[in-house]
Amino acid sequence: MVNDLLPLILVLLSVSVAVVIFPLPEQAARLRSTVNIAGAVTKVVLVMLLVPVVVAEGARPEFSIPFLPTGDGEAIPLVLRVDPLALFFAGLSALLWLLTTIYAIGYLKGKPNRSRFFGFFSLCVAATVGLSFSGNLITFLVFYELLTLVTYPLVAHWGDEKSLQAAKLYMRYALGGGVAVLIGVVWLTMEAGPVDFAEGGAADVAELAATSPGLAALIFVLLIGGLGVKSALVPLHSWLPAAMVAPAPVSALLHAVAVVKAGVFGIVRVVDDVYGIEVAWELGVLTPLLVIASFTVIYGSYQALRQSEIKKRLAFSTVSQVSYVVLGVTMFSMAATAGGVVHLVHQGIMKITLFFCAGLFAEAMGAHKISELRGAGRRMPWTSVAFTIGAFGMIGLPPTAGFISKWQLGLGALESPHPWVLAVLVVSSLLNAAYFLPVVWLIWFGETPDPETDDDAAGGTKVREPAMLLVPAVCTAVITVGVGVAASLTFAPLEIARFIAEGVFS
Repeated sequence: MVNDLLPLILVLLSVSVAVVIFPLPEQAARLRSTVNIAGAVTKVVLVMLLVPVVVAEGARPEFSIPFLPTGDGEAIPLVLRVDPLALFFAGLSALLWLLTTIYAIGYLKGKPNRSRFFGFFSLCVAATVGLSFSGNLITFLVFYELLTLVTYPLVAHWGDEKSLQAAKLYMRYALGGGVAVLIGVVWLTMEAGPVDFAEGGAADVAELAATSPGLAALIFVLLIGGLGVKSALVPLHSWLPAAMVAPAPVSALLHAVAVVKAGVFGIVRVVDDVYGIEVAWELGVLTPLLVIASFTVIYGSYQALRQSEIKKRLAFSTVSQVSYVVLGVTMFSMAATAGGVVHLVHQGIMKITLFFCAGLFAEAMGAHKISELRGAGRRMPWTSVAFTIGAFGMIGLPPTAGFISKWQLGLGALESPHPWVLAVLVVSSLLNAAYFLPVVWLIWFGETPDPETDDDAAGGTKVREPAMLLVPAVCTAVITVGVGVAASLTFAPLEIARFIAEGVFS
């Protein structure tokens, strides 16, 4: 009984933090920080308590209440259920919420509107956790749309013209995608009845696919098209680079765990737990999605190579890297599915490291462009080490998390009906190296700028690396290496991803 309440408690915990923080005066910095960190630590502990229950014991804690009335006197329930995939995503959000909270406290010190920021920040996490625990399509839709609304103030936080324009662009894309998801969910519910997420797919959806394959395929396109906005599939990606005007903690949250990951998590749910991998394959909808994801992987890397601003290069890198997850779940291979699912976590850890470092470079050195990172390794050594580890992870160099993801995806490509995807992975990795290695070289071996001859330089002296910003970056860098080295351990992300993939193909 207690376990069944944990999904609800985990959602309400972040809501409660927001309720406490919103009315706090700006000068109540210590109380606000205490509430934030206490809530984040509690969430990590509660998620850890669920791991042995769900993975080892096979339990599926569930909280359900009637929600939408239907014509026959019944009601479609709002369901929060913890299955392995939900726990996987919730664990990522809980860990990175804690680290991003610490980072944001340091980053926003002395800046205005902190209570508003942390209030919406907590609501964003609540929506993400609710989305991860959603047990049916209706519940997923509720939290998916809520996530759109509560992230808008974060993107627009600075309140200047550039921020407001970026936030409006984000809302146009997100609301358009949300409408497509809404239509798809309502249409599928009308045709197949309320759809619960289930390993191997929902039986009623499989029946619809058997009797009306064209209709089932059309609804699939609507759902994936809507989810493709948040997951930044080309050509629905333009909002993401524009949103980089947001504060560094928001950029980190958008790319690593919240908006972008919510979209790709939804794609995994639709393919694996609504339609089922075999039904989707028989409908012929996986291969077109695989081609779109492959193009996105290459296009995002190419565009990253063309960027001169640090955060925009990282943004286009996200466009590319997140589509690795879609590659994995559309190759129709158990190994590839495991690779895609594990990249949900691995990419989040690596990318948040890079955004933490980008924020550090901007705050301590005033560096926003890649050219301004010359000699940063001598001036900000710990930040530079963390950035280097994150970059190596994105390239896929061992023993980082990125190597594990790409190795697993490569194995999946070879055993799938689409071995050509291996070439996509190779080309993408070469492009990753092309846009990250020059940055790493510039950081460590670039000539330190001279303030007497370079008006844009902050000088070659060592600068202070703020501890509240540095510690989270170093922690995620260590985790990037740790999950790569310990990939074969029982509760390592890769092993849990393999466990999830086995359920998909059972």
